[in-house]
Amino acid sequence: MRIVVVGAGEVGSHVAQILSEESNTVAVVEVDAKKLHDLAEDLDVLAVEGSGSHPHILREAGIRKADLLVAVTASDEVNLVACLLAKQHGVGRTIARIQSRNLWEKDARELREAMKADTIIDPDEETAHEIMDLLSYPGATDVTVMAEGEVFVVGAKLTPDAPWANRRLADIAEEYEPDWDFLVAVITRAGETRIPRADTTLEPGDLLRVVCKRRARDTLLPLLGLAPGTHRRVMLLGGGRTAEIVARRLSERHAEVVLIERNLERAQQLSEELDAVLVIHGDITDAELLESEDIGKFDAVIALTGKDDANILACLYAKSMGADETIAVLHNLALRTLLRDVGIDVALSPRTASANGVLRYVRGEVAQVATYLSGDFEIIEAEIKSGSAADGAVVNKLGLPKDVLIGAYVRDGKPQIGRGRSQLRKRDHIVVFARPDTIDEVKRFFG
Repeated sequence: MRIVVVGAGEVGSHVAQILSEESNTVAVVEVDAKKLHDLAEDLDVLAVEGSGSHPHILREAGIRKADLLVAVTASDEVNLVACLLAKQHGVGRTIARIQSRNLWEKDARELREAMKADTIIDPDEETAHEIMDLLSYPGATDVTVMAEGEVFVVGAKLTPDAPWANRRLADIAEEYEPDWDFLVAVITRAGETRIPRADTTLEPGDLLRVVCKRRARDTLLPLLGLAPGTHRRVMLLGGGRTAEIVARRLSERHAEVVLIERNLERAQQLSEELDAVLVIHGDITDAELLESEDIGKFDAVIALTGKDDANILACLYAKSMGADETIAVLHNLALRTLLRDVGIDVALSPRTASANGVLRYVRGEVAQVATYLSGDFEIIEAEIKSGSAADGAVVNKLGLPKDVLIGAYVRDGKPQIGRGRSQLRKRDHIVVFARPDTIDEVKRFFG
């Protein structure tokens, strides 16, 4: 596939990296020469300096032969114009990042349609959605909802006192025969991520990603050493658009929310718009301010500024003062290992939310795609097509690649955990864990 990515910032660079590593022909358009140079040194892409809103720049990037345009600059206007130009040059599909709330409203629908943007993605909205899911599962590192809410994938570090700690998967599985409600799909240990086998012994500190039926969510958490419940007191550090969305949704749940914003004008605006939220003007790295607001007594502290160092420092301080859970929005992915080592509970990135939206199209006929910061595995949800290799096949006879696992399938609205003996049928919705380099092969099995 030939793809033009407009914008080499945080989102565009991540999308370009994923797509270029999968044998796609990728061109990246960026006005910032340094960003473009840094990207071109790391990735096998065509780097074109200039604006994606200029026709001659897009032609230089090969827009006439492109199958897909992904416009993810920080400017909504540039993204929309790039989509329009792409369609004029015959590009089949266009994806635009739009952040302005005004452009999401019904009044702007005709404008969006006129600009020929087939798919709209909003990293702020997606990041806020991830945060809200995490707040419903205290202690989880990530939560992915698949198959219209029938299947959940919960990521969590196994605690030393968890019932599953120091036990073999085969022994755990035997307790839940014959109808499993959950399955340990992938395990990360010492920086290596893999699909575990039956003889694997789970160790404290392992990062597990467990696929489970919706009904089993509350049963699963205690087995991982987590306590079910919801956060009632939440502090938000930073008052950007993501924080505003989270604050609004938390207040709708009647949670007690305190938000700290450095910019006085923005703080005043949020105070006027968020009636049920206490908005404080101040610096999130001001220890005296955080202490005066009893940061250690909050159930969750979430740092959402655009500065990773401020987010990390504020979360570390909150943790040292006794906050139950800390969540840091991370822009520089090189820091993700550091966060795990120093004790910050969860790191989120707007990059993954945007990449998931793009990959849904690139993967072709999949209902959903989920990726993680490490990029070791993807989760895809797809429907089994009539006449495909999987139609009527038993899982352990399919001959799937080693690094592929069918975690669950949904038939007639009822979820089932994938087993070696499971027989698949057309129209089943399957939830598959796979390494990115096996995706094309996996798609052939399911049509």
